[in-house]
Amino acid sequence: MKDEDIDYTDIPEFDPEFLLTVPGTFSPGKKAISLRIDTDVLKWMKAQGKGYQSRINAILRADYETHCGKKRSGRK
Repeated sequence: MKDEDIDYTDIPEFDPEFLLTVPGTFSPGKKAISLRIDTDVLKWMKAQGKGYQSRINAILRADYETHCGKKRSGRK
C-alpha cells in the first residue's frame, strides 16, 4: 500500500484542543540533589539501562503516594 492510499479521515486533528483530551501526568518539578545509594542497588538500577534516575524517582513516588495517599493530578 502506498502512503497516498492510506485513509486518515478517522484520526482527530492534532491541535491544542485535542491535547487537552490526552491523559498525562504533571510533575511538580524536580530538584537536583546529592543522594547516597548502596553500590549494589545503584549498579542494578544502572544495569536496567538509560533512565535509571527516572526509575528511582518513580519508585520513590509510588512509595510516597502509598504512604501519603496522594496522587499526581492529570493534565488539565
